[in-house]
Amino acid sequence: MYFTDKGIEELLERRGDESVSLAWLAERLRDFVDLNPDFEVPVERLASWLARADDDD
Repeated sequence: MYFTDKGIEELLERRGDESVSLAWLAERLRDFVDLNPDFEVPVERLASWLARADDDD
């Protein structure tokens, strides 16, 4: 198990029954980067990966 899996598990436990929009997620990611600018590149990569997840390779 990766360290990040703990955060993912917490997310599922706390918010697993909720539905959220992509606009909500995008705003939360922006807020996170504003508070933690060192994570700008990883968040950008995650957002790009999520945006392209269904693209053919």
